[in-house]
Amino acid sequence: MVYCSKCAEELPEKAYFCLKCGTRTQKGIEAGVSPPWNWEKQLAQILSTVTKEMEKAVESVRESISKSTQKAPVSCSSCGKKNLGSAKYCYKCGSELK
Repeated sequence: MVYCSKCAEELPEKAYFCLKCGTRTQKGIEAGVSPPWNWEKQLAQILSTVTKEMEKAVESVRESISKSTQKAPVSCSSCGKKNLGSAKYCYKCGSELK
């Protein structure tokens, strides 16, 4: 008797692949029979990898843009407090920043 190494399904003696789960049997390995290429599974894996890499790239670009658009801190001429470079008014005294 021959059984599948993955799902334990009973198999015919000459089986190269499991009838239930498709796993290649020892006989199939010894005969050099290659498993069929599962293009749907491969495509899904490729798309998953590409998606992850694109998300990393987009985040990297966002960070670069954010860093390049940040202006140097501005000191308020009225109270001397440092404000964000993009601020138009002082957070401490409300004076207009120049």
